[in-house]
Amino acid sequence: MLKLARDRTALAAVGTLSALSLAACGGGTDADQPAAEGAPTIAVTATDDSCDVATADLDAGTHRFAVTNTGSKVTEFYVYADGDRVVGEVENIAPGVARELLVQLPAGTYLAACKPGMTGDGIRSTLTVRGDSAPVAEDQALAAAGTDYQRYVQSQTGALVEQTAAFVHAVKAGDVAGAQALYPVARTYWERIEPVAESFGDLDPVIDGREGDQAEGEDFTGFHRIEQALWQTGDLAAMGPYADRLLADVQEIATRANEVQLDPLQLANGAKALLDEIATGKITGEEERYSHTDLWDFQANLDGSQNAVQALRPSLAEADPELVARIDERFAATQAELAAYRSGDGFLSYEQLTEPQLRGLSDSITALTEAVSQVAAVVAQR
Repeated sequence: MLKLARDRTALAAVGTLSALSLAACGGGTDADQPAAEGAPTIAVTATDDSCDVATADLDAGTHRFAVTNTGSKVTEFYVYADGDRVVGEVENIAPGVARELLVQLPAGTYLAACKPGMTGDGIRSTLTVRGDSAPVAEDQALAAAGTDYQRYVQSQTGALVEQTAAFVHAVKAGDVAGAQALYPVARTYWERIEPVAESFGDLDPVIDGREGDQAEGEDFTGFHRIEQALWQTGDLAAMGPYADRLLADVQEIATRANEVQLDPLQLANGAKALLDEIATGKITGEEERYSHTDLWDFQANLDGSQNAVQALRPSLAEADPELVARIDERFAATQAELAAYRSGDGFLSYEQLTEPQLRGLSDSITALTEAVSQVAAVVAQR
C-alpha cells in the first residue's frame, strides 16, 4: 500500500521507479498477453466510488476480467469466494490503466470488489456462476501442479511457524537485537507463500498490514507493528500481546494453507502477483519502512514465484518452450541482480542502495514480470 510519506532521498527517486513499474507491469491493456481461447471477457470499470462489472451472471468455467481504472486513485480488483477467500486479484491498477485477470470459477456465488485507494473492504457486487463446475484440467501435468505446489507450501508454513515462534520468544524476552535478527528470517517464509496466505482475507491484514492500512477503530497488529517498536523505539514492553497474537495467527495460516490446493490458474496468477508485489509496491521501500529489510522480501517473493512457475513447468514446456526459456533467462538475471546486494547470510539495508542500483532492480523485475504474466493465458488454453 503506497501510503508512506517517504523520508529518504533514495526513495524520492524510487517514486519515479514505481511509476515506471506501474506503467510497465500494469500499464496499457496487457494486449501483449496471448489470448485464452474460449474465455469470456467481462469488462470492469473502476472509479473512485464505483465498480461497474458488465455482467453478474456467468457460466462455470474460465473467465477474463478486463479491469479499467477511470478514477483518480490507484485501485485493486478481487474475486472472492465464501469467507473472503481470494480466488483471483489484480493489485496496483494506476489511474488510466487497464489490466486483466484470468480465473477459473466453478458454479457458486462470488463477490467482485474494487478497492480505490487499495484500502478497506472495497466496493462489492455479487457474481452468480451457474452450470456444471469448471472442469479439472485434463492435462495430467497441470492436474499435478497444485499437489506439487502444496508440498512446497507445507514446507514453508512449517518453517514459518518455527521461525515466528523464535521471533516471538525474543520479543517477549525483550531481546531487541535477537528479535531484529530473526524478523527478516521469519518473514521470508511468509513472503514466499503470499498467494496462499492472501487467500485467507481475514488473516492476511492482521498479520501483514502496514501502519495506516487499518479501517477506523481497527488496531495495528502483526509483523509490522512489532517491526515499528523494534526499530523506532526499541521498547518491547507492550509487544507481548501483539507477539502472542502474531504466533496464533501464523499457526492458523499454516493449518488452513495445508488444507487448500490452488488450481493451475491460481498458481499462474500467484506467480505474477508475487512479482507485482515487488515491482509496483515494494520497490519504493514502503513495506519494511522501519527495518529496511526489503531485499529479504524481494528474494522471498522471487523464490515463491519461481516455485509456482516450477510446479507448472512440465505443462508449460510442452505448450510454449520459448516462453519457458525466456522466463528461465529472466529469473536468472533477476536472481543475479539481487545477489549483488547480499551481505553475509542476508542483504544490505535498503537505504544503502543508490538510485541507479534501484533502477536496475526495477528494470530486471519488470522484465521478469512481463514474461511471467504470459503464463496464465497459456494455462487457460491447456
